[in-house]
Amino acid sequence: MTRPSFRTAPTVKAVGGKVLVAMSGGVDSSAAALLLKRQGYDCAGCTMKLFDSEDAGLSRRTCCSLEDVEDARAAAFRLGIPYYVFNFKDAFRAAVMEKFAAGYEGGLTPNPCVDCNRYLKFGRLLERAKVLGCDYLATGHYARIEKRDGQYVLKKALDQSKDQSYFLYGMTQDQLAHTLFPLGGLQKSKVRKIAWKAGLANAGKRDSQDICFAPDGDYAAAVERISGRAAVPGDFVDTAGRVLGTHRGVIHYTVGQRRGLGISAPERLYVCGVSAEDNTVTLGGKKALLRAWIEAGTFHWISGTAQERPFSCGVKLRSTQKELPATAYPAGKGRVRVVFDEPQRSPAPGQAAVLYDGDTVLGGGEILPSD
Repeated sequence: MTRPSFRTAPTVKAVGGKVLVAMSGGVDSSAAALLLKRQGYDCAGCTMKLFDSEDAGLSRRTCCSLEDVEDARAAAFRLGIPYYVFNFKDAFRAAVMEKFAAGYEGGLTPNPCVDCNRYLKFGRLLERAKVLGCDYLATGHYARIEKRDGQYVLKKALDQSKDQSYFLYGMTQDQLAHTLFPLGGLQKSKVRKIAWKAGLANAGKRDSQDICFAPDGDYAAAVERISGRAAVPGDFVDTAGRVLGTHRGVIHYTVGQRRGLGISAPERLYVCGVSAEDNTVTLGGKKALLRAWIEAGTFHWISGTAQERPFSCGVKLRSTQKELPATAYPAGKGRVRVVFDEPQRSPAPGQAAVLYDGDTVLGGGEILPSD
């Protein structure tokens, strides 16, 4: 088996040029703009207006709220750089929110942060940066970009606790060539200190961990708001197909879920499968969750060239977990089968499986439902 490798020393993008900095109103993106300006880049800041919590009747503040826009504007003013707000709400709804709702209604668990990066930040926003004559788009992501053997390489951040490379596996070579991640080589604590010393008002602002259109964590309610359709109750069944009770609708459940089932049983039960086709949710014990392998579809290779032979790698099935040792078997038609060295608890179909070679991202795809 062969392992993809990059052998030559990395090169650094030339300092200088015009940069559009995506500013969310948080400390990371503001510090990114500060660092780039200090390095001699000609910076302009911007915020993408993606979603209005007020429009959805949500009382809890979300990212890209009016308050966040004002925080970003204040940081740009402090840095002495131009600032813009771009309305991408329609594009965000079509590319991220509607896909999220359709996925849940289809029994999947989509990752909207991956889609937001792919279609909005490094799609629509990067296109806007080029139209404005910018050489680069910069963000506050904790990840690194290097160039090796004539190709751009996406790597983990040095601060492993903040690494966001998992969400960026969909980036193309052209996108990597025109993107800067100023924070990739810094610890988060250092970033806050830099912001404090520069007098940025958002230096102590809490990091946002929420999905902007579901800030309360009620994904089922978000799906109903987006689709306009109410969940339809159906049957809980065991792994043998026996009916155990009634569920509230498939959008309320994801593989691996234990809480909120409302079913009494001698052993602790977990969601082992969600079928939108027959409107059933399959429950079983912890052992029923174990899988020897998973398959990922619509697989994207960072290099732009699909691997043809099996190779050893690490795989992340969730953004916060460590890589699991595995062997990847390219299966054709944009699919890769990942066989774990040891059986693992089943991930939710629709989530991302991202392959790594050490700290280098090889690519990723959406986990497919098991047969």
